[in-house]
Amino acid sequence: MAMEVSEAVATRRSVRAFLPTPVEEALLLRVLEKARRAPSGGNVQPWHGVVVSGAALERLIAAVGEQAAAGTSTPDYDIYPPALPEPYRSRRFQCGEEMYAAIGIPREDRPARLAHVARNLTAFGAPVVLFCHTPAFMGPPQWSDLGMWLQTIMLLLREEGVDSCPQEAWSVHGGAIRAHLDIPADHLLFCGLAIGYADNDAPINQARIDRAPLAELIRFKK
Repeated sequence: MAMEVSEAVATRRSVRAFLPTPVEEALLLRVLEKARRAPSGGNVQPWHGVVVSGAALERLIAAVGEQAAAGTSTPDYDIYPPALPEPYRSRRFQCGEEMYAAIGIPREDRPARLAHVARNLTAFGAPVVLFCHTPAFMGPPQWSDLGMWLQTIMLLLREEGVDSCPQEAWSVHGGAIRAHLDIPADHLLFCGLAIGYADNDAPINQARIDRAPLAELIRFKK
């Protein structure tokens, strides 16, 4: 029996430690074919993607690592607004605290925290990464389309028993990734989506980041 949508939503999480188990290309094609039905304002469909695995992914990770070490990267966009106000700042802070607690890194151990952040650029060991990009002239409504497309993909992956992690951290190195994957120079790199099977024994995957209560987010007026 296929997984229900509610179960896919409940079990989807950002996995940060993957098994090396390959993901079948036929499965990925099946998911991506279904995800073409994701919502898109005016049917613009602003999403573009490159699925990278195997030796190609290893070469890309090496190239991005070299750029990161050289400190020459220019972010494609601000991942978070400057001076993020409350309650958003506290939510982001708590997310970090729960993750670092799960892997036993105290707040004062800055080198260990930076080393963990650097694991973003290895896709946390995922065997596949879908890099999502879009023309730079696209605006906020089209960026929301990208999010809906990626969420559709993530839920369809869960239906197949596959895990994922959307990673905006790759956008910091958009220049290197564009060059390596022959992405047009006038496209922004929105994110990478790490895809694979969760290592359920990894401590980082024991963290379960909670969400704000519904009453904080939604109002009903009658």
